[in-house]
Amino acid sequence: MAYGRVVQTADRAIGSRQLAAMLPDEVRARPGYRSLADALRTLILDGRIALHVRLPAERELAETVGASRATVTAAYDLLRESGYVRSRRGSGTWTELPDGHRPVGAHSIVGAGGFNADGDPGIDLAIAAMGAPEGSLTEALAWAAPRLPALARNPGYHPFGLPDLRAAVAERFTRRGLPTRPEQILVTAGAQQAFALVVSLLCRPGDRVVTENPTYANALDALRHARLRTASFAVSDRGWDMDVAESTLGQTVPRLAYVIPDFHNPTGALMPERQRLRLLAAARAAGTWLVVDETIADIALDVPAPAPLASLAGRTGADHVITIGSLSKTHWGGLRVGWIRATAKLVTELAAVRVSADMTGSVLDQVVALPLMDRLDRTLPARLAQLRIQRAALAQSLQRHAPEWSWRLPPGGLSLWVDLGEPVSSALAERAAAAGVHIGRGARFGVDPGTFEHRLRIPYTLPADRLDQGVRLLAQAFHEGVPLAPGVERPYWVA
Repeated sequence: MAYGRVVQTADRAIGSRQLAAMLPDEVRARPGYRSLADALRTLILDGRIALHVRLPAERELAETVGASRATVTAAYDLLRESGYVRSRRGSGTWTELPDGHRPVGAHSIVGAGGFNADGDPGIDLAIAAMGAPEGSLTEALAWAAPRLPALARNPGYHPFGLPDLRAAVAERFTRRGLPTRPEQILVTAGAQQAFALVVSLLCRPGDRVVTENPTYANALDALRHARLRTASFAVSDRGWDMDVAESTLGQTVPRLAYVIPDFHNPTGALMPERQRLRLLAAARAAGTWLVVDETIADIALDVPAPAPLASLAGRTGADHVITIGSLSKTHWGGLRVGWIRATAKLVTELAAVRVSADMTGSVLDQVVALPLMDRLDRTLPARLAQLRIQRAALAQSLQRHAPEWSWRLPPGGLSLWVDLGEPVSSALAERAAAAGVHIGRGARFGVDPGTFEHRLRIPYTLPADRLDQGVRLLAQAFHEGVPLAPGVERPYWVA
């Protein structure tokens, strides 16, 4: 049985019918050995077929897809030669990755050592995050330095987080309209760890969960790795389909629902208050834990920053709402500080789960985070002003180099959700990588394989000149079909 459309089975095997259903329509219609091998390679790289999973026998798959056995044998031979499968007499053919390749979630970031075929670090549009605000990190380190000796006198284990930082995060929630006590805060190593902890505590393999579609790619990975069954409701350029959301929650009665109501990633949409109230009521009626990702909530460019969704639930109605956030988007992704806001009881249970894998977060990072939290309202306006300039620059570059593409200017967030007009996102991402541009293809954000092939997420987090260069190269790859360079690694890692 597969959960979340990723093959993770008890005997680590995939049946021929299940595999055939995952193949593109054009491959099923005319299965040639090269197209079949390419499709299987894509499924492996995409994480839709997990590593070390046994593929169907050649004869069985041939009968299912209506091909000759020789076609399937030749396709498997190509995959063996390129290192994507291995075969052992008597035990079948198993998926793997060739040396030097990484699975989904492990793409090397360009700025951290990824280079194109010419040795150029390239333009990384897969990461929707900025560098640290100029001067603020240095000031925070200077503030933290004289305080470290006192902290270093104790063993340094703080599974709930530093008390002062828990208090600072709680106080910010309170100022934003959601009264919060420090004991309701668990400090984590970023929002991704926060979400993984919540999923680990509350869900078991096979549980139903609900997400928006599209949604944050790394959250989908966490659900797939936990072997959960995922249902979804749409977020489009017009916003949330709340009728479908309510019926999905009511019919599936999921254990957990994950949402990004504030400048949604990747669309940038902002959920109206009336829809927030409907979502809260539907989740409560279904007995569903509602996990609200506020990682981008402070990136409000054209509207006031929204109050926490849980603040609309009332004093006693927010117990089923879990809010996660971090400093990664407002300050710096290299500062691994995030948090969970929940009931004190749930925070205690989450801390127990955290200790089993991670005794404590970095004390140094947390001390540095304290002055950054304190000065957030003073440093954020300049940050937002810079993003507005870069957003306008990206829009101008798109109009200049790719006028046939369309997009909606979001009221906040860090990226544009661009409609290419035709389903070529994955091919374009590969071609762009050959030209030195790394981009988050649309399918990475879809719950179901093969969806959003007409979309690209393009962040406006780089300087204007780099954005223009990146868009120009993307448009060139789109218009002219820049050939693939050998050995280019596909950029499946996004942030």
